[in-house]
Amino acid sequence: MAKFRVRVSTGEALGAGTWDKMSVSIVGTRGETPPLPLDHLGKEFNAGAEEDFEVTPPQDVGRVLLVRVHKAPLARSRPLAPSAGDAWFCRWLQLTPPHGAAPLCFPCYQWLEGEGSLLLREGTAKISWEDHHPTLQQQRREELQARREAYRWKTYIPGWPRCLNEETVKNLNLNIKYSVAKNTTFYLRGGSACPRTPAFCPPHHQEYGSHAPPPPTRARPLLTTYSHRVMAALGALAELKLKGLLDRKGLWKSLKEMRRVFNFRKTPAVEYVFEHWQEDAFFAYQFLNGLNPVLIRRCHYLPKNFPVTDAMVAPVLGPGTSLQAELEKGSLFLVDYGLLAGVRTNVINGRPQFSTAPMTLLYQRPGRGPLLPLAIQLSQTPGPNSPIFLPSDDKWDWLLAKTWVRNAEFSIHEALTHLLQAHLVPEVFALATLRQLPHCHPLFKLLIPHTRYTLHINTLARELLIAPGQVVDRSTGLGIGGFSELIQKNMEQLNYSTLCLPDDIRARGVEDIPDYYYRDDGMQIWGAVERFVSEMIDIYYPSDESVRDDSELQAWVWEIFSEGFLGRESSGLPSTLGTREALIQYITMVIFNCSAKHSAVSAGQYDFGAWMPNLPPTMQLPPPTSKGQARLEGFLATLPPVNATCDVVTALWLLSKEPGDRRPLGTYLDEHFIEEAPRRSIDAFQSRLAEISRNIQERNRGLALPYPYLDPPLIENSVSI
Repeated sequence: MAKFRVRVSTGEALGAGTWDKMSVSIVGTRGETPPLPLDHLGKEFNAGAEEDFEVTPPQDVGRVLLVRVHKAPLARSRPLAPSAGDAWFCRWLQLTPPHGAAPLCFPCYQWLEGEGSLLLREGTAKISWEDHHPTLQQQRREELQARREAYRWKTYIPGWPRCLNEETVKNLNLNIKYSVAKNTTFYLRGGSACPRTPAFCPPHHQEYGSHAPPPPTRARPLLTTYSHRVMAALGALAELKLKGLLDRKGLWKSLKEMRRVFNFRKTPAVEYVFEHWQEDAFFAYQFLNGLNPVLIRRCHYLPKNFPVTDAMVAPVLGPGTSLQAELEKGSLFLVDYGLLAGVRTNVINGRPQFSTAPMTLLYQRPGRGPLLPLAIQLSQTPGPNSPIFLPSDDKWDWLLAKTWVRNAEFSIHEALTHLLQAHLVPEVFALATLRQLPHCHPLFKLLIPHTRYTLHINTLARELLIAPGQVVDRSTGLGIGGFSELIQKNMEQLNYSTLCLPDDIRARGVEDIPDYYYRDDGMQIWGAVERFVSEMIDIYYPSDESVRDDSELQAWVWEIFSEGFLGRESSGLPSTLGTREALIQYITMVIFNCSAKHSAVSAGQYDFGAWMPNLPPTMQLPPPTSKGQARLEGFLATLPPVNATCDVVTALWLLSKEPGDRRPLGTYLDEHFIEEAPRRSIDAFQSRLAEISRNIQERNRGLALPYPYLDPPLIENSVSI
């Protein structure tokens, strides 16, 4: 019989190779061969290797459809091999038929652990209606059925988007788990601030390659034992522990003391915040370019429960104008934290904590003058016990009012903008993609890089951050109970337009407010993603009918609607897609929210939160009910206690920067697409992103405080931290 040539590519990272016995079965239109060994003298399948083998099928299988890769333990002794079954990361397999036929490429980019097999398809992307052979149709069904068994939904908290049904990252499938490089540098980041002692610091590991896997089985307990990993990952806590601060439940003695404690993690942005946090212009700036740049909206009329008068704001507006005149000009903006009204609060160190639902009115000066605050009301109910605070008030009255707004900003940002919209919603996209789209589907190939590590980091968050007794619960003003209520309330309001940046900008009326870098950079990124997606859809979907006829696509969209948005028609989220235009917008929305949106609301957490008075996670005294009472002593007494401050600031440090094994937006090292047309589109996408990056960096060179959070090389392809 004629020989086939088989080339196998193993992942480059430590642990990607295997000692086990490998073989392939060739599946064709006339049947399937028995397993054909892939064997040389010596060890095969080393990390980073591309190896050639020849196999001779005992029968003619006809046109090749699939390749089944088998892995089985090797019976003979294996020097230095792991004692348990090891894992193997296969990048791709190439099969060259006899008689000069063209090679067939079978992308894989999957782990195979222990004894088992993988069934691989030739890499040309195919929609279900393009598969006519019964064997290929059956393969699609069986692949999806297996994935639906492996990745199941669960309700973590009623009223939240549903999530992956796993309790701990230790139980995760290797294909969705952190790599060695990411796992190691994740906790080394936290440990670099502490003395190098065995109690707090992990052993040194080099930075591995882009396909870095979890370590061999024998090494895995050291790196993934939960208690050890938490201690190492939050290693910056060691310095605070040694200073006695994590156990100190009292107040900060002074702002100077706070400043001294957090000198160990200086960045230019942190320094800028410390220097300018009390300034009105910087307070207003953060609504545009801070951690939560998605709330500010143009104010066309004053809310009835926010009775600001002309006399109150005349010192800022100046002569010759009025509130009504500025409303008509469109120069007034509102930030309303009404969702916080009535939300339960936490108890920290045995003391009840406090929260408010403030409203802030802002004024855009003519020309390119700075945005400035005009008035702050700390509740949704006006009256004698809820005064409207003004820039003309006493220094400490006004600063305390602004600090209450910043506390509300912390709660809304962390619970809604960050946790809900930038983690839980992308998890829905990731899980539905695994369950409803087979590997050969063009949308799977397009989207899977934008789901990388999302299921791992969210499972870890449910263990490490938001579980009862963890950081959110023990050190924030709302605790997990308040976070839960806030997310449940916001789920009733969250809509499709909020997730689509151009629609969101229009809905908030902020198309032309100057120096809004989140909008400017975000719209450039959205446009580049949209053009890329449009090119991809043009390749694979020739008509609107082809979109409607894609049953796997429709199942994916329905599952996102039903499991993620709980079937709420008021969300405006599509439950089906009927046109190519609708599909382009939807896929653009998914990619943008899984990459750029997350970067914009996550990467600056430490920059804006390291100086705690700028972003206090809780407040220990009730909000003021009158003016003229605030003093420095009362201001310090209102701020979070020492231990809660240290707890939260350390978490912000850990979560604000990507660890190792990064893949910036537009980086597709796993080559799922083998056709020339999508590869050309990927190249063009990368070129457009490079041009956007040059523009952003040029602008940032002229800014006192650069805005780097949407610079493409700094945007991760997926939600992975």
